[in-house]
Amino acid sequence: MKTEKSKKVNTSLRLDGKTLKALKLRAIEDDTSVQKIVEKLIEGYLRKAEKKK
Repeated sequence: MKTEKSKKVNTSLRLDGKTLKALKLRAIEDDTSVQKIVEKLIEGYLRKAEKKK
């Protein structure tokens, strides 16, 4: 899925303040970033959707 030539692009999303705060705290606890958490969740979602086809 990822290639050496793939580039990251910016996007934005709107989350409830409490949700974002909890997500940031979880990222800190897990020594990761919000970006990495969201990216992994999206990739998992896309893999699952592809299997349904």
